[in-house]
Amino acid sequence: MKKLIKEWFSTPASGPVLPMLPEGERIYAIGDIHGSLHALQSLHELILLDSAAFVGQKSLVYLGDYIDRGEHSREVIDLLLKAPVADFKRIFLLGNHEQSLLDFLEHPQSVAAWLNYGGRATLRSYGVSVERDYAHRPIENLRDELAWQLPRDHLEFFRGMSFYHLAGSYCFVHAGIRPGIPMSEQRNEDLLWIREDFTRSQMHHDHIVVHGHSITTEVDWNENRIGIDTGAFHSGVLTCLVLEGNEQRVLQTGLH
Repeated sequence: MKKLIKEWFSTPASGPVLPMLPEGERIYAIGDIHGSLHALQSLHELILLDSAAFVGQKSLVYLGDYIDRGEHSREVIDLLLKAPVADFKRIFLLGNHEQSLLDFLEHPQSVAAWLNYGGRATLRSYGVSVERDYAHRPIENLRDELAWQLPRDHLEFFRGMSFYHLAGSYCFVHAGIRPGIPMSEQRNEDLLWIREDFTRSQMHHDHIVVHGHSITTEVDWNENRIGIDTGAFHSGVLTCLVLEGNEQRVLQTGLH
């Protein structure tokens, strides 16, 4: 386990937003999981240990991309549905990979590219046969097999996710936001997919944005945003940002 602690004591009036959560509240935000079942189980254990002595409201915010790329997408969803971390309020945000699965079920021809950026691993995890010659099979057949194998509670889980979550001076979202646009006017496509237009911007937002989607080897600390996608599916490092008051720290798996 690795802990990084960053505290903010003052902020210029015209500068970045002051990091703050209401007294008696602690948030654990988890980055992109991508079928990394064992890393998620380990991180849940770290969170339980870390939160054991805390008396107050505890929330878990999952930043999306639970599926694809890793080999255990179905098992990750099964685990999350079992609510393995007790006494936490849980917020599940939609990632672009979950949206791609939903789009594939509706119009597979239009989003067939999903199979090439992680979808095949998800199909396999749900028992859909994806042979080397899958490209020669009618795409609708793969969609029909997935629709048959996908448990109803998994489908409802994907459909019930939120696009963003606000708490204190923080905005939690999968990919990021379009700089200069109020949250009420943000496009869902940007919340799920935006990259450089957001990550390269030094513009101060109304909130500090906590996001995943854009992989970095370490936590991407910035005054206007914090990126916590550390590529768990290939690095083994799954990151959780812990927020309380004006404190920001990190729990991580897969570190020696």
